[in-house]
Amino acid sequence: MKKIFVIAFALLSVGAAAQQNGGISPEMLAEIQKGYEGTTADKAIRNALNNADFNVLAVNSEKAARIDGNFSDRVNTDAVTNQMKSGRCWLFSGLNVLRAAAISRHNLGDFQFSQSYCFFWDQLEKCNLFLQAVIDTRNKPFEDREVDWLFAHPLSDGGTFTGVANLVMKYGVVPSYVMPESRIANGTSQLASQLATILRQDGLRLRENPEGVKAKKLPAYLQEQKVAMLKEIYHVLALAYGVPPTQFEWNGRTYTPVEFYREMVGYDLNNDYVMLMNDPSREYGKVYEIAYDRHLYDGQNWLYVNLPVERIKEMAIASIKGGDAMYFSCDVGKYLDRVRGLADLKNFDYESILGVKYTMDKKQRIMTHASGSSHAMTLVAVDIKDGKTTKWMVENSWGKNTGYNGFLIMTDEWFDEYMFRLVVDRKYVPADVLEMLDQKPVQLPAWDPMFLGEE
Repeated sequence: MKKIFVIAFALLSVGAAAQQNGGISPEMLAEIQKGYEGTTADKAIRNALNNADFNVLAVNSEKAARIDGNFSDRVNTDAVTNQMKSGRCWLFSGLNVLRAAAISRHNLGDFQFSQSYCFFWDQLEKCNLFLQAVIDTRNKPFEDREVDWLFAHPLSDGGTFTGVANLVMKYGVVPSYVMPESRIANGTSQLASQLATILRQDGLRLRENPEGVKAKKLPAYLQEQKVAMLKEIYHVLALAYGVPPTQFEWNGRTYTPVEFYREMVGYDLNNDYVMLMNDPSREYGKVYEIAYDRHLYDGQNWLYVNLPVERIKEMAIASIKGGDAMYFSCDVGKYLDRVRGLADLKNFDYESILGVKYTMDKKQRIMTHASGSSHAMTLVAVDIKDGKTTKWMVENSWGKNTGYNGFLIMTDEWFDEYMFRLVVDRKYVPADVLEMLDQKPVQLPAWDPMFLGEE
């Protein structure tokens, strides 16, 4: 009997301790359970949730009207592209901006630059970025946050416009037929997983202290090891995507990829464009850059001016009216009707379905990782009525049979909440914004929420 009393007392003690330590006590649980009353409406919603897609149930029927596809101002584009099952939206978006310029300049019609060509160099350069960063940090403990972050993110197929700029200016471009898409290019995740494993084991080797190598000869030894590792990676990439051409024929003339870019487009991508960001969690009017948010070791980190969304809209409208498409990125998955191709805050009524009020604003969503830039597209149109912006349109890279004939239409209110990044030609940027670029950038760590590359 005494033993039973002791056990019961111990269980009561555990319960009391749980509540004291922030756990759920029996009394607290009883109160929590009152949250579900099992009303007729609760049962109906529960049955529906278990028999239909959540977004289908949350569709706001009052907003299911036909989409107005007319726009007051639009950049001419042609032939919607398809990134398939890959994370290369940043590359498709950047090359689509260049393609629009080439089509306009040379009256090309249906034309594409090779995404596979640029992606080959992107993956090789990112591998070098990782290996060299491992060398640079090899004297730090493995538990150091920077070292841990490197090994957690050795390689990705995501990216930003800065990557497009650095890659194109260094390696040029080729027409799509010269290095066409392949099965593995259309689904990059499996090869990326293998490359990440190879890089991690190479990184461990670079952190080892080799026997018989004197300290003064160590830098040269590490570089030799890195080159040997990159030779293996180049071999893997060539197997997957083919060998990038050093020259090719176009309209009866022989070009190198760099020569072809200069003739077809010719922009100085590293200097002619300004990266804009709307991040209300940080001070406006400041310039920020994110460590390791680049594609080339000797390239540029993503560097942007943080501005209120209304200032960014002014430049976007000027660019569209000037006939220039723009690299654009946003949190595409929020309130997007994929079938109709409409992003509208009123598309889905989640609050009525779940009985929960959503109260976070854009700043709070960024701070809590509830929202961030996730997908890049090409901004091509704006609709202005009576001096007021009503909607925008982007050319997507999910194929012409997705969304609104391959495009997505966004209400102006949705643009305010979920647009993050825009890249604009300097000629459309006001003088006061250009002056902001003279500031010393605020350096943010690689694990900052804004690091996320578009996919």
